[in-house]
Amino acid sequence: MTQDEMKKAAGWAALEYVTKGSIVGVGTGSTVNHFIDALETMKEQIKGAVSSSVASTERLEKIGIQVFDANEVASLDIYVDGADEINPGNDMIKGGGAALTREKIVAALSDKFICIIDDTKKVDVLGQFPLPVEVIPMARSYVARELVKLGGDPCYREGCTTDNGNMILDVHNLQITNAKELEDKINAIAGVVTVGLFANRGADVVLEGTPNGVVKS
Repeated sequence: MTQDEMKKAAGWAALEYVTKGSIVGVGTGSTVNHFIDALETMKEQIKGAVSSSVASTERLEKIGIQVFDANEVASLDIYVDGADEINPGNDMIKGGGAALTREKIVAALSDKFICIIDDTKKVDVLGQFPLPVEVIPMARSYVARELVKLGGDPCYREGCTTDNGNMILDVHNLQITNAKELEDKINAIAGVVTVGLFANRGADVVLEGTPNGVVKS
């Protein structure tokens, strides 16, 4: 089984959690694209979706699924999204696709977070994948200095502007043993929009595509 086939298996497995007549929270990325393909098979049975990125919105609308603004819904049954890294406690690093802020908003709206991954995303300790931090442009240098104080090595993601018009700092060389604490510390830095740690709102269900099929945890 290739990595993409494992992603596809996880994406299609998430259909089990979609409730008829609901509005579905939809994330961003290559694994989520497989979920969107799967969602097309039951698009007549749902009201629509709330999307975490322009790219996912375009993909959903192309297959005829109505996309609602997050301000139009009070809550969502589920949010389906991937992860760049996930630890045994279901804390995640997300934001490789620069959609972390909108992903956090949709996750916060949702009763259940379904994380879909292939087996390369499981780690014992978060931090091998650089930690994305979305920052207001005028605060980039200040935030970078503060991140150094926390033990990281921030690098400006050149050529990247988020859907919100902001910048991304990717923080290297972290060993994240207390994800909730670090999430709170980084979010408290002036100029940070949000950090790509999903620990205070981690995954409720993980669907992991493996060579032997999908493993649920």
